[in-house]
Amino acid sequence: MRIVVISGSLRPQSLSRVLAHRALNTLQERGVDTEWVDLRQVDLPMCDGTEASKGGDVGRLTEAFTAADGLLVAAPIYNFDVNGAVKNLVDQLGRQAWTDKTVGFLCAAGGHSSYMSIMSLANSLMLNHRCVIVPRFVYATSDDFDDDGTDGMTIASDEVAERVDQLAAEVVRLAGAA
Repeated sequence: MRIVVISGSLRPQSLSRVLAHRALNTLQERGVDTEWVDLRQVDLPMCDGTEASKGGDVGRLTEAFTAADGLLVAAPIYNFDVNGAVKNLVDQLGRQAWTDKTVGFLCAAGGHSSYMSIMSLANSLMLNHRCVIVPRFVYATSDDFDDDGTDGMTIASDEVAERVDQLAAEVVRLAGAA
């Protein structure tokens, strides 16, 4: 069993990255083979639909995703949708990397009214790439986090922390059933 955890935010003080780290730690504590992908640390050119844009880390990421049983995507919600970096990741890696994967989502947003925003990406992955989308996604707002005093953020909400743990377990369970 191999799960790739993707931190899709490009923001230095990313709340979705905090969710991703919690999921990664939960998986590792359970002995699951994991890989961490932080979009701030990869060379991912903007997809223009040509092979010329497939440089950078696209090949390495495609291999990592193809070898994975499941994917956990942590993304910020901007203007009622996932950020462009995550969308670009899907576009760049394409069918080979995403097809037939179990996918869970960890979302961080500014307010409560964008909680359905992940559905556009979920529908695309489900219909275009035949992904199994875990319906137990995590949606958190800034109210669910605290500054830990060391220039970082932590999950302040026990409910959100528990939902992250449940999502990680569900991705493993469903990916193992495939």
